[in-house]
Amino acid sequence: MNYDQIREQVRRYYGEKIHAHGATARGVDWNSAASQRMRFAELLRIRPNSAPFSLNDYGCGYGALADYLIEEGCSFTYWGFDISEEMIATARQLHETTKQIRFVTKEDELTLADYSVASGIFNVKLKNAVAEWEDYVLNTLESLNRLSARGFAFNLLTKYSDQEFMRPDLYYGDPLFFFDYCKSKFSRFVSLIHDYPLYEFTILVRKD
Repeated sequence: MNYDQIREQVRRYYGEKIHAHGATARGVDWNSAASQRMRFAELLRIRPNSAPFSLNDYGCGYGALADYLIEEGCSFTYWGFDISEEMIATARQLHETTKQIRFVTKEDELTLADYSVASGIFNVKLKNAVAEWEDYVLNTLESLNRLSARGFAFNLLTKYSDQEFMRPDLYYGDPLFFFDYCKSKFSRFVSLIHDYPLYEFTILVRKD
């Protein structure tokens, strides 16, 4: 499996999105800002309370999650990582005066944080075969686990989407498979959230 080739395809795809739509929900391939914020709320359920925390945003785009955390009054330290140089350049420009927020373009520049989250990075498989994409997803989950001291969260489009609206360039995951995989591989404390009004699900993996 050539992960570098997949990452290059994804990098080009999202670079085109931010170039076309700027620092907006559409610029990271979401339909609306409202759905983007709903995803943030579900992912951040990984935190058990309102105590200060550190966070790796894996596939951060232009840093919208950092803005959400500020708006919610959270006490946090944030590292955003994205393979798209265009995304990171925009993120740095938007947040250059915010001291607790940093952005990087290489995964090995990230350090261990309390939590890591990944929103939307597993959805667009482009022309890759499903089996190849799933292998890529599972490899990335290993990175999220390694980078997270207390837990991590991610979302995926669901295989329970309406058939007539499903697209061949998108990946629709089996929520039961990913729940079982995370439960068996990473932690006893795994939650599957599939009751919010989007055609997707969120997995929370807590280590304590």
